[in-house]
Amino acid sequence: MRRARRTAGPLPFVRFLWRTHGRWQPRAVDLGLVALAGLDAVLNYPPPRDWRFVASLAAAAILLLRRRWPRTVLVATLPGLYAGNALIAAMVAGYTVARTERPVRHKALAALVVAAGAFVPWPLTAFSKETVSDLVQQLIYAVMLGTGPVMLGLLAQTRKDLSDRIAELATLRDHERALHAQTVIAKERARIAREMHDVVSHQAGLIAVQAGALEVTARDPEVKEVAGTLRGLAVATLEELRSMILVLRAAGAGPTELAPQPTLADLPALVAASEVDADLRIDGVHGRVLPEPVERAAYRTVQEALTNVRKHAPGAATTVTVLVEEESLRVCVRNGPPGAHAPRPDLPGGGHGIVGLRERATLLGGALTAAAEPDGGFAVRLDLPFGVPERTDTAG
Repeated sequence: MRRARRTAGPLPFVRFLWRTHGRWQPRAVDLGLVALAGLDAVLNYPPPRDWRFVASLAAAAILLLRRRWPRTVLVATLPGLYAGNALIAAMVAGYTVARTERPVRHKALAALVVAAGAFVPWPLTAFSKETVSDLVQQLIYAVMLGTGPVMLGLLAQTRKDLSDRIAELATLRDHERALHAQTVIAKERARIAREMHDVVSHQAGLIAVQAGALEVTARDPEVKEVAGTLRGLAVATLEELRSMILVLRAAGAGPTELAPQPTLADLPALVAASEVDADLRIDGVHGRVLPEPVERAAYRTVQEALTNVRKHAPGAATTVTVLVEEESLRVCVRNGPPGAHAPRPDLPGGGHGIVGLRERATLLGGALTAAAEPDGGFAVRLDLPFGVPERTDTAG
């Protein structure tokens, strides 16, 4: 245990240095350059020292301001360069000017003044003591000392510009990919909307028309009642299809006005029109304002469960229980075994209804179970908490 504590001790300090290196690293670099330029002046001017040594030290110290005022710092180092020996300070100032986004002529001028300071001696009468060969060598060295830092600064600035451009291109590429994905989704939504409008809506409209005609022409009261029920269901189906088609055709163009979505207050009408021998019981709703996604999920669960009873267990006694508790909503739709002589309607079923309800419940932070009962019946149970925001854009 002691050994583990020793090894883990420095880790927080290392993490702190890693997080804050972007703040202290530039300052440390500037201090190092100032120390280097000051050491250059100290080594080149042994005692006794004069004002040229002071000018060289001032040129070294002014480097602390090079990031904020690069051109001013370069001008301030020139007295120490021309009259003293502030070559390192002037080279660093020239590099800093080249790292900025100044015009190229400013950078060329910086290289020129540094090269001139490295070549021209002080006092000027020292030219007469140099040979032509020495002057040529000094000129070559001065050009290299003046242009070298500027070239390095240009290279660093170009690298930074390329990195920024690459990052910009990567952002644009991701944006184009997102737009392409949205375009593909929009096309698919439009195709689905066309299919729903051309096929499903057409057939539901025919059902509504024929049921209305049967309701008008039929003489048997029971047939009239059944035909009226069919017509009402077909009209309701067309309304919901119209809402879903609007959502599909919107394809991200903004919020679309939909038909009023069903709530718990619509459950009695749903149970009454389901053609199922069902008893409805709702407890705890009075005076409560429930989240709209929760009420919609409860309504869709009861709707799907009653549809399954009508398809798979006709004639079965069914109970629909809705219980609103302090922080959750519980729904249970339970049916007994199907009636002995009840005909089974030949209705298509893909098995996706319960799966969709389970996914809806999961997105809302709840759970849905559907399982057979020991007496041969079936039960669908939904448990949804309150206060969980809906994370999908559903049309109901």
